[in-house]
Amino acid sequence: MTLNRTVALVGMMGAGKTSIGRRLAARLHVPFRDADHEIEAAADLSVSEIFTRFGEPHFREGERKVIARLLEETPHVLATGGGAFMDETTRAAMTARAFTIWLKAPVGLLLARVKKRDTRPLLANGDMHQTLEKLLARREPVYATADMTLESADEPHGAAVERIVAALKARGLYEDS
Repeated sequence: MTLNRTVALVGMMGAGKTSIGRRLAARLHVPFRDADHEIEAAADLSVSEIFTRFGEPHFREGERKVIARLLEETPHVLATGGGAFMDETTRAAMTARAFTIWLKAPVGLLLARVKKRDTRPLLANGDMHQTLEKLLARREPVYATADMTLESADEPHGAAVERIVAALKARGLYEDS
């Protein structure tokens, strides 16, 4: 089994990048990396703490460096934070070094998922639904430049994983041995 290129999952918070990413990595027999977890390990702070103490620009700078480092590793599955693909430098690096997949989900599904945890700094203040809609309106045109769009439905993650595997095989990026 061979994966020829890192698979980078992009999209809004709550789209399923981490949970689908973990399952996809296991299915492809490659490592899984979560950019937010790698950033937290490098900073020895949570994403929320980084946002609170240093602000979003500082977080994005660290995110840029961590993702650039991760893209240098052997092919793996990479789950990125919701805003990572919005950064022009990060997006260019991901486009050059990875196969990018936008996990596209409707606002209602995203809201149902993100309400379960209070660790989302961009949703800490104000109306979550309205904030998600504004973020989505701004981000969708950029997410749409990913190599592939996968409509994320409220379905078992295994179904999404199999659709991704089929797409990777069709593009010659993965083959079973």
